[in-house]
Amino acid sequence: MRTRPILYKLAGLLTSLVSMITGCFGQSTLSGQVVDAKSAAPVPYATIQLLETSGGATADSAGYFTIPVAASRPRWQIRTSQVGYKADTRTISGAGNDIRIRLVPDSRQLDEVTVRTRRQRYRNQDNPAVALIRRVTANRSLNRRQGALTYQYEKYEKIRLDISNVTPRLLQSSTFRAFPMLAQHLDTSQTMGTVSLPLYLKEVLADVYYRQTPKSQKEYVKAEKKVGFERYFDGNGIGAYLNRLYEEIDIYDDNISLLTNQFVSPVSTLSPAVYRFVIIDTTAYDSIRCVRLGFGPRNRADMAFEGTLWVALDSSFAIRKLSMSVPRSINLNFVTGLQIEQEFSRVSAKRLMLTKDEVAINFNLLNKEDRVGVLGTRSTIYGRYRIDQPIDGQLFKPVPKVVQQTDALQRSDNYWRTVRPVALNNVERGIYAMTDSVQNAPIFKRVMTVASLVLFGYVDRGAYEIGPVNSFYSFNPVEGFRLRVGGRSLAKLNPRLYAETFAAYGFRDERWKYFGSLTYSLNGNSIYSFPNHFLRVSYQYDTRIPGQELQFVQEDNFLLSFKRGLNNRWTYNRAARVEYRQEFAGGFSYELGLRTLDQTAAGALRFSDTVGGADLGMVSSTELNVNLRYAPNEKFFQGKNFRIPIINQYPIYQLRFTAGVKGVLGGEYNFQTLTARVNKRVFLSPVGFTDLTFEGGKLWGRVPYPLLLIHRANQSYSYQLESYNLMNYLEFVSDRYAAVFVDHYFNGFLFNKVPLIKRLKLREVVTFKGLWGGLGSENNPAEGGQQFPLLTSPDGQPESFGLGPTPYIEMSVGIANIFRLFRVDLVRRLTYRDNPNVSDFGIRGRFRFDF
Repeated sequence: MRTRPILYKLAGLLTSLVSMITGCFGQSTLSGQVVDAKSAAPVPYATIQLLETSGGATADSAGYFTIPVAASRPRWQIRTSQVGYKADTRTISGAGNDIRIRLVPDSRQLDEVTVRTRRQRYRNQDNPAVALIRRVTANRSLNRRQGALTYQYEKYEKIRLDISNVTPRLLQSSTFRAFPMLAQHLDTSQTMGTVSLPLYLKEVLADVYYRQTPKSQKEYVKAEKKVGFERYFDGNGIGAYLNRLYEEIDIYDDNISLLTNQFVSPVSTLSPAVYRFVIIDTTAYDSIRCVRLGFGPRNRADMAFEGTLWVALDSSFAIRKLSMSVPRSINLNFVTGLQIEQEFSRVSAKRLMLTKDEVAINFNLLNKEDRVGVLGTRSTIYGRYRIDQPIDGQLFKPVPKVVQQTDALQRSDNYWRTVRPVALNNVERGIYAMTDSVQNAPIFKRVMTVASLVLFGYVDRGAYEIGPVNSFYSFNPVEGFRLRVGGRSLAKLNPRLYAETFAAYGFRDERWKYFGSLTYSLNGNSIYSFPNHFLRVSYQYDTRIPGQELQFVQEDNFLLSFKRGLNNRWTYNRAARVEYRQEFAGGFSYELGLRTLDQTAAGALRFSDTVGGADLGMVSSTELNVNLRYAPNEKFFQGKNFRIPIINQYPIYQLRFTAGVKGVLGGEYNFQTLTARVNKRVFLSPVGFTDLTFEGGKLWGRVPYPLLLIHRANQSYSYQLESYNLMNYLEFVSDRYAAVFVDHYFNGFLFNKVPLIKRLKLREVVTFKGLWGGLGSENNPAEGGQQFPLLTSPDGQPESFGLGPTPYIEMSVGIANIFRLFRVDLVRRLTYRDNPNVSDFGIRGRFRFDF
């Protein structure tokens, strides 16, 4: 069967549709903006001519133009030209507004300009533009919002996602007739200047309060309205991820967060070392004389912007307006256009504040400007400012930074019409109804079923799901070929009670494995949404590799069936659990649990008595546990299998206590373990960022090695972030340990300096992993305190160890962003290299989707 992207199956009405869209505006002017076809930056002072008449106009400094025309004329032919660009000639049907003219750079003219600029060495010294930006930087504490003692304002935010570059080929597709409602919702007035189809819209109206002492900020959401595909994807997760991609931009910050990356601000203290600055001209903005200051990165592959700042020529040196984008050659994935516009207005006698903010980003998986992609736009209007006025301290008491009022999601259409500072256009007003119609179309349901299967591994059957498909088949030395089938119920079946189960069969050991759970939601929300509050009971009989812990991957994932070295020491685990979990909006959560666990040796693993060598069968334990977690301002994207945190700059703290109880429900050992863990991302722009993890643990009690602290090893060929990638399973056990993980991502800072390599947009990664630990006398078989001996080979040589005075250390250097999706690391083991069956070096790979 011939397959084609779904968007190429969506239409066939191009001619009539374009006529409908362009003909419905009976205006007496032609107006729009001239932009760069590659960067989407405005092209100032371009010349626009009406070829049939002597009329025309010159675009202003931001590329905007307006030409008076006769309303009765059916079409106009216009020619647009500017030095450094190829002329553009097009026909406009009738009069129209919001025309986007995209001029393509003329490489011949640009080359000539480049040659001339190379003759003039750029210098910061005695450069008036650099002197000016340093005055802006020196005064930023007086001009930024946080310079006020208190402030409050109303914020209206609109986030919109469109299918961009809806081409004639796409519109002429025969399957477009299956969605006749789409013909009424195409839009030609987007920032990037292409025909687009809106699919997602979210509006938020909120009041924001800030005080400097003690420093605190709170946002109260008064109204929220959104449309999307929540029945197929995590709606809250999409919203959280979009907020992370489109974070609020403070131009006065040293670093600007955008697209989960950090960009050096042109107003940073480091900006003269990162950017080139030039004074373009002086102009008036809002009746204030300003300097238009142009800027661009010294290295156009680095995470930096290019554009124009309007700087007030008064004692404030405040930014009144900005327009910036990113260079085409920037080391940024899946982004073919980015445009940021901000305007600042005087809201009090002494204070300027941001009043308008727009960020538009065009995404494309192939980084092709002319291909179908996604255009995301966040438009924000700030108003009703009150500066240095008293604010009720009670408003700052709620723990979360964003508080949603109880009736925020129930606001009427009439309410929205009265509170929007700018009315929705015709296309936006129709998005809500259009999305419902699209989702009810049979072909759309079929396509989304396939998409959900590919992306998340589950087949949606309405009230329940079957999956995950990537675990249907796997293999390992103990079970041989393993087949598995499973599923779970959804809220449609029961909004409070959720069931999940699977059954698996190994053809080598000829055993069935199974799992079943029931979860009751105590807050009435889905157990897959934040915040959780549920009670769960489960029972499982399955195989497991001691010491293997995976992040966001199923243990019986097919790709993890391929492993290096000996991999035949497994256990059969029979576990019964009762779990109680509650999360709070402020980021704190806790879990209480009871577990009974029977571990039986499988494969080459043996549980033998130290003295007689007799097979002791199984190790049984009954455990009570408490898990505390604090992750301030954390947001998630909830997948079908795992909840994936959206990493921010805040640390995450975890504390876990487990108590083994002898004589209760078959438990054979008394012991206690306490583990602590801290994760933190540190942004070090312009040289990337570092992920840090510190953890440690202690076990009290005399237990066999299956109950000791078994360190996370990895014998797969996949690079595991917080496992030891050259450590064998069960190679090290401890009853006390401390560990550190350091991963630094340079984001191309070094490769961007190499002329040929920088075209590949590769990125560098270095890691360090250190583990310190040991065994006390009561758990060390060498000192006679261990019931079970540690692992030995068939000839009696030890293969499992307690850590000595020397820490286990491994390091790696990696190249990431290979084909924008793949990372390869060369891993080096630095200590304990004489242990049996270990390697000094290894190559590991990992898929990583990142901007």
